[in-house]
Amino acid sequence: MVYQVWSSHNNLMLNTAKTVETTVNFRKSPPALSALTILDRTVVAVESCKFLGTTITRDLKWDSNISSIIKRALQRMCFLRQLRKFNLPQELMVWFCTAIIESIITTSITVWGSSATKHDLHRLQRIIRSAERTTGVKLPTLLELHASRTRKRAEKISTDPSHAGHHLFQLHPSGRRFSQMRIRTSRLQRSFFPQAITLLNS
Repeated sequence: MVYQVWSSHNNLMLNTAKTVETTVNFRKSPPALSALTILDRTVVAVESCKFLGTTITRDLKWDSNISSIIKRALQRMCFLRQLRKFNLPQELMVWFCTAIIESIITTSITVWGSSATKHDLHRLQRIIRSAERTTGVKLPTLLELHASRTRKRAEKISTDPSHAGHHLFQLHPSGRRFSQMRIRTSRLQRSFFPQAITLLNS
C-alpha cells in the first residue's frame, strides 16, 4: 500500500489499534469497497470519528460535533460565572472568555461554520449571548468569528504555494480579485473555499 510505503520512508509507525475508517460518498449507488487493511490487520469501519478534536461523520453533518463543543463551552461558562461572583475585573473576565470559551466555540470553525444548520448555529450563539450577559461586554457574534477566521486562513493559503489548496486562489488579470470556483452543488457552495474566496473579494 502507498501509505505504508510512505510511512516507512518517513519513519512513521502506523498503530492499527488506533486507526478507523470512515467513508464519505454522496452517490446514490456507492460502489462496494473492500475492507481496508494495514499491516495485515483489517481497519474497523465506523460511522464517525474524531480527528484533531473534531467529530467527522459519513454524511458530513456537524450536529454531533457542535453538541460536543456546546457541552465543553457550557462547562467553562460555569467558571466564568464563578469569576463574576468573586468580582474579577471586567477586563480579565473578557480575557478569560476569549481565551477559554471563544477558543472552544471556534475550534475548526472554518471547517463546519458554513455547513452547520441554523439551529446549531443558534445554539452556539446563545452561549455567546450568555457570556455577554455575564461579562457585561458586547462580544463578537458567531458569524463574525467565522468570517474573521475564514479570512485569516484564506490569506495564509493564498500566499502559501506549498498548500494543497493554493491553486484554488487564482487572481484575475487585474490582480485585485480572485476567480470564483465552478460550483455545481449546494454542498460545495457551503464549503470553506468558495466562502473564503468570497470573503477575500469583499
